[in-house]
Amino acid sequence: MRRYDIVLLDADNTLFDFNAAETAALERTLKEFGWPWNAESREAYLEINHALWTAFDQGKAEEAFLTVERFRRLGERLGQAGDPEAMNCRYLDHLGACSMLLPGAEELCRALWEAGCRLALATNGVARVQHARLEGSPLAPYLERLFISGEMGCRKPEPAFFYAALSAMGAEDIRRCVMVGDGLGSDVKGSLAAGLDVIWFAPGGEAAPAALPPTYIARSLEEVGRIIGLNI
Repeated sequence: MRRYDIVLLDADNTLFDFNAAETAALERTLKEFGWPWNAESREAYLEINHALWTAFDQGKAEEAFLTVERFRRLGERLGQAGDPEAMNCRYLDHLGACSMLLPGAEELCRALWEAGCRLALATNGVARVQHARLEGSPLAPYLERLFISGEMGCRKPEPAFFYAALSAMGAEDIRRCVMVGDGLGSDVKGSLAAGLDVIWFAPGGEAAPAALPPTYIARSLEEVGRIIGLNI
């Protein structure tokens, strides 16, 4: 029996293989601008980018600032000169062209849709990237809406983000709605604050902290489907 009617799905590292896309886009960008592409530059970028997006999730940084700032800091770290705004623009172009999915993502969305669930993406990702990737992916036919923090005026984990998304979907009973995502500080924290059930997607086997207990934990996208009530 299906537990939920409306399913909000995170994008990066829940449906889309963001790690693979990020690596491909970063390599193309750094090579295009003549910067070194190696393990050092990749790890430096990942460290800088993670710190800035963590600040974003905590409400301490804005998207327009962090997306450019990451390349400014990377240039300082690597001793390279370049225009961080131009680099970020090209990086986002490349990232939007990378719509690799995680194994089972298309099958999950199709099965949920065929079972009568209404699906929407709910993401803090950059709007131009999210729109471009969705247009180039096989998930588009199954997704009713795309909720992006930069277009909504609020972000995960703010409860207002989840309330706005569910209102736009015409949700009548929050108990029949669920969020699926890999982010403890965004998806899980925000869902719990909004009173929304949440399936924490943790394929790496991580344990949930006691302070943020998700409603369910799924180790695969197939398990997400089973939790919702599908026979997959």
